[in-house]
Amino acid sequence: MLKDKVAVITGSTSGIGEGCARALAKEGCNLVINGFGDAAEIESLRSSFESEYGVKCLYSPADMTKPDEISAMFDLTVAEYGGVDILINNAGIQYVAPIAEFPLEKWDAIIAINLTSAFHTMHHAIPLMMKRGWGRIINTASAHALVASPNKSAYVAAKHGIAGLTKTAALEVAKDNITVNAICPGYVWTPLVEKQIPDTAKTRGITEEQVINDVLLAAAATKKFTTIEQVAALAMFLCSDAAENITGSLQSIDGGWTAQ
Repeated sequence: MLKDKVAVITGSTSGIGEGCARALAKEGCNLVINGFGDAAEIESLRSSFESEYGVKCLYSPADMTKPDEISAMFDLTVAEYGGVDILINNAGIQYVAPIAEFPLEKWDAIIAINLTSAFHTMHHAIPLMMKRGWGRIINTASAHALVASPNKSAYVAAKHGIAGLTKTAALEVAKDNITVNAICPGYVWTPLVEKQIPDTAKTRGITEEQVINDVLLAAAATKKFTTIEQVAALAMFLCSDAAENITGSLQSIDGGWTAQ
C-alpha cells in the first residue's frame, strides 16, 4: 500500500525519526531524511536505506529554525519525486530549567524547532498532498502534549501547541483524503536516554536502577520504556488504509502515564 509513496521525515538521522524512516523504507517508500550529525554517518545511513530496501533516499540538511531552508527541502522533494505523500514531523530539542532561570534563546529555539517548524512543513506539504488526493501527516508530540512537568516550560508549551496544530489541520483537510495525527510517547529507550542514566545517578546519588524506576519511569504504570520500534509501528498503522478514519487524534504510547 505504501510502495513508491514519498515520505519526508524531519529529525530522522537518529532515534524515533530514523526508526520511522526505516519502517517506511521497508514498505517501499522513497524518503527524504533530515537532521544534524556527522556527515559521513548521515551518508552511510542514507545509502543504507537505498541498498537494504531498494528505495530512493535523499538527505536534506535543512535547519528547522529557518523557514527558507524548510521551503528548499520541499523544493528538493518535488524536483526529485514530484510531490509528497507522508510527512512525519519529528525534529525536536529539549532544555530543562525553571521559568525564572530559563534562557530566552533556549525558549525561542525550542518553540521554533518543536512547534513552528511543523507549521512550516505542513504549509508546504498539504497543497502537494491535495494534488495527489492522499496524504498522511504524523506529528511526534509527547506525553507532555497532554500533561506537564516542572522545569520544562518551553517543551510542554511546544508539545501542547503541536496537539492544537494537529487537531486544526485535521479539520481543515478532513475531506481531502488527508489525515493528521500526533503520537504522544512517554520516555522512549534511545541511545540518548541510555547515556543520561549514569550521569543522573551520579548527580542524584542514587543507583542507575533507581534512576530508571523512580525518575524516568516514575509516572509509567507499566514501568517499561517505549521502544523506537513501537513508535514506528504506530506511525505505520496511522499511514495505513485501516487508519483512514483516524484523524485529529493524539495517540498515547506512554505505559499508562497519562491515564493517571
